[in-house]
Amino acid sequence: MLRSGGQWLRGLRLPRFPPRGTPGRPRSVCSREGVRISKGFRCQDSPIPIPLRSRLLAVSSVSIRRWSVGRQTQVYIREGNPPSSAETQWKDRAETVIIGGGCVGVSLAYHLAKAGMKDVVLLEKSELTAGSTWHAAGLTTYFHPGINLKKIHYYSIKLYEKLEEETGQAVGFHQPGSIRIATTPVRVDEFKYQMTRTGWHATEQYIIEPEKIQEMFPLLNMNKILAGLYNPGDGHIDPYSLTMALAAGARKYGALLKYPALVTSLKPRSDGTWDVETPQGSVRANRIVNAAGFWAREVGKMIGLEHPLIPVQHQYVVTSSIPEVKALKRELPVLRDLEGSFYLRQERDGLLFGPYESQEKMKVQDTWVTNGVPPGFGKELFESDLDRIMEHIEIAMEMVPVLKKADIINVVNGPITYSPDILPMVGPHQGVRNYWVAVGFGYGIIHAGGVGKYLSDWILHGEPPFDLIELDPNRYGKWTTTQYTEAKARESYGFNNIVGYPKEERFAGRPTQRVSGLYKTLESKCSMGFHAGWEQPHWFYKPGQDTGYRPSFRRTNWFEPVGSEYKQVMQRVGVIDLSPFGKFNIKGQDSIRLLDHLFANVIPKVGFTNISHMLTPKGRVYAELTVSHQSPGEFLLVTGSGSELHDLRWIEEEAVRGRYDVEIKNVTDEFGVLGVAGPHARKVLQKLTSEDLSDDAFKFLQTKSLKFSNIPVTAIRISYTGELGWELYHRREDSAALYDVIMNAGQEEGIDNFGTYAMNALRLEKAFRAWGSEMNCDTNPLEAGLEYFVKLNKPADFIGKQALKQIRAKGLTRRLVCLTLATDDVDPEGNESVWWNGKVVGNTTSGSYSYSIQKSLAFAYVPIELSQVGQQVEVELLGRNYPATIIQEPLVLTEQTRNQLQKNGGKDKM
Repeated sequence: MLRSGGQWLRGLRLPRFPPRGTPGRPRSVCSREGVRISKGFRCQDSPIPIPLRSRLLAVSSVSIRRWSVGRQTQVYIREGNPPSSAETQWKDRAETVIIGGGCVGVSLAYHLAKAGMKDVVLLEKSELTAGSTWHAAGLTTYFHPGINLKKIHYYSIKLYEKLEEETGQAVGFHQPGSIRIATTPVRVDEFKYQMTRTGWHATEQYIIEPEKIQEMFPLLNMNKILAGLYNPGDGHIDPYSLTMALAAGARKYGALLKYPALVTSLKPRSDGTWDVETPQGSVRANRIVNAAGFWAREVGKMIGLEHPLIPVQHQYVVTSSIPEVKALKRELPVLRDLEGSFYLRQERDGLLFGPYESQEKMKVQDTWVTNGVPPGFGKELFESDLDRIMEHIEIAMEMVPVLKKADIINVVNGPITYSPDILPMVGPHQGVRNYWVAVGFGYGIIHAGGVGKYLSDWILHGEPPFDLIELDPNRYGKWTTTQYTEAKARESYGFNNIVGYPKEERFAGRPTQRVSGLYKTLESKCSMGFHAGWEQPHWFYKPGQDTGYRPSFRRTNWFEPVGSEYKQVMQRVGVIDLSPFGKFNIKGQDSIRLLDHLFANVIPKVGFTNISHMLTPKGRVYAELTVSHQSPGEFLLVTGSGSELHDLRWIEEEAVRGRYDVEIKNVTDEFGVLGVAGPHARKVLQKLTSEDLSDDAFKFLQTKSLKFSNIPVTAIRISYTGELGWELYHRREDSAALYDVIMNAGQEEGIDNFGTYAMNALRLEKAFRAWGSEMNCDTNPLEAGLEYFVKLNKPADFIGKQALKQIRAKGLTRRLVCLTLATDDVDPEGNESVWWNGKVVGNTTSGSYSYSIQKSLAFAYVPIELSQVGQQVEVELLGRNYPATIIQEPLVLTEQTRNQLQKNGGKDKM
């Protein structure tokens, strides 16, 4: 058992903690070569390293503050002049009020003011950086497995590089690079997988050999190291200094940063503005942004929202001076040992390392969720707990042996806020007008700069500058309970450094209350995937097959079963649970006018359905939905599970903005959906109804209300598989009964289940685009090949119409194409680099194995001059470039087209 008092742990000496309340050692002035200290600060021989200590030195006249770290109390000297937050200033009106003075909130104030917004007000309850910012380890990296989050990281680092010059405030930015080390073959595969996604980005990233790693980090034990993922330009920054520089910039451009100014009430007004109340007075704001860190839940509760956020305890350790570190001629790169689950960087002449404990050992501050954050908590820390991180300390000492001779002089244990999936929540919130959030930052320092710019652009221009739906706060809903949030936050923290596989599933907190009526029937027969709280079958297994979850970068245990499901749909008939679809009812006297304004397609006639797209003002694809005109002026809108509230927010805001007289209702949880598809689909369903389902009586894209075995359904003749099929919308409680009668009716036809993996293979062969892959806020419908669904000649001036006309007149620079690849045991997933003539020229968007031609198949964006059928390119997969050929799409004709060709004697051409 570890004890305080200078005990040794296999060579690493722990701090001798004085009794609680004991004053720290007397200060003395010192200087360290190469250490930059903000003007007015003096260095002292203190156990706290300079970057850490600078965060504690509040810039007021000389005074003393005690800072507790675990059981150790130190005394620090505050020196310098106070920041110019003139307490006499106040504004009664503001364009934007930002709540929270951490690095994210201050960055947003800086960017809004710099972009020219007048009356930007930031309100902080205590002082800037209070909460999680001040004690952060300050790591900065270009790396992120998320494609567009790389843009956030890239912008942040480029901003931090020039911020000191712009504001005159030192930021303590070090850029020695960083290395992620692989000690297992699967980690090497992961690095190759990530490299396939970096070629079409501006960030520098390389796989380096062990010899190069040792050259850059000579203190490493190289026995187990196989490779490294190296990002030049990575490093670390002092979060306190960064925030103060952003604050200086915000004030320079006219923002008011007011603190202490506790927000006590948020009152929405009928015109969409807010009254923000504080002890100093009230501010009328056109919009508010919740950037309150681990106080964000309290802010949300003021308006009846339960933001799914959990504070967790994160510890990092600082060592004393290490002779081998001191002797180095250049700063060590930041090291990330993924198997050991810790980061390590140089801190002056010592080292700082922070582990991520397993989900069983890490600590969630759940009392804050149930009882609220303790009043007055700001720049305090939790009691340190070295027992929790001992295994990581031992691994770190094995990997970096000089740690065995070092003393631990400081253990920082502070709160950071996690969302269930560890990603922040950024953007406007559905259901509340002009309420935005920027919360849940587990990595707030590297996200702060880029998120400030991203949100600023969105607020000022009315649409996001690029797609970041993975950060959409509306990815969570009422199904996200506190118990679920805690379970997922614990899992996300513990899985911080696990291998990031494609098609990854995480199982904590599942299932939620959001299960379809088929969950109990199907759960033992299939591998379930998680979709916006729902459980949905990915693939089904047969007796004797491997039923486990076997993630891999190559084809794995689902490959053969998915092939069988593909054949099932193409040759017989299959059933799929599509209940996770987002579903909205819209009706009212202005419903047609609203939808005509929202969608680029025409409004379908009563009794019919079409595929329609909502565009942004700049002509990008905000959403894709099916629109069914059920009765005069009443519509059913259907979208993907991951974009339910994302789309609903857009529709609701446009309805309010245009003062349309409509009623909008989210019926997602009320209705289940079954898809029935395949050449025998009509034959099976006809057994269950007296309604004529023939091709002439029930046409493609027609919708009808009818009954199957006395179960009411809304049937739409449509299928994402491209085969003959129907989607059957019904009451959720009827799902099991409807499924049973369909399966019983189809026994003679050999009916069986299929999942979303098979559906993806089927839709790719039919060249069906998917929102979030082939189209999103990064693409326009013309380059995505969606011209058929965009009616530029319709009378209504739909959103994005004028921009799209300009895009068409100017001409496209790239186009979406379909590729076939000759691979071995790996298939494209999407976002891989496309090469031509030795250069990266584009990227894939999605991919799969084609069971019809037994080759890999992918969509990709390439330059317009390389988009001709027959063009040869290469696609990078796991470190190897595979030859690819652009083909005429679709690879397989849809059932509707095949029938039409047959009726016309095969003479029609596509």
